[in-house]
Amino acid sequence: MTLLDPLSNALSALSNAEARNSKECIISPASKLILEVLRVFQRHGYVGELEYIEDGRSGKFRVQLLGRINRCRAIRPRHAVRAKDLPKWEKALPAYNRGLIVISTNQGVMSHMEALEKGLGGRLIAYVY
Repeated sequence: MTLLDPLSNALSALSNAEARNSKECIISPASKLILEVLRVFQRHGYVGELEYIEDGRSGKFRVQLLGRINRCRAIRPRHAVRAKDLPKWEKALPAYNRGLIVISTNQGVMSHMEALEKGLGGRLIAYVY
């Protein structure tokens, strides 16, 4: 099996596990980008504890689920946005004023609210609500 977009697969695994009311989700393969997106979700209360599991390959993440994710998806293609355009993209969220957009900026991966606060633009990576 080839993985064309590991982030999309990881977020689909999270959504599917939430739909089954699971208490945890195993995400494989692990990557730095997936870890940073999960940390943004954790800071905003969508997931609980994160644990990295070394398996001799690329590793796995064990994610504690809190039952707060309705849907999370990767944004493809990864659109470049300026800070002033972020409110327009926030309106495109399926649940306006609920959830967050994850953005990759030159200062790291963060939510759209943090990027607005810092006046940063970047590339849209994912959303969750």
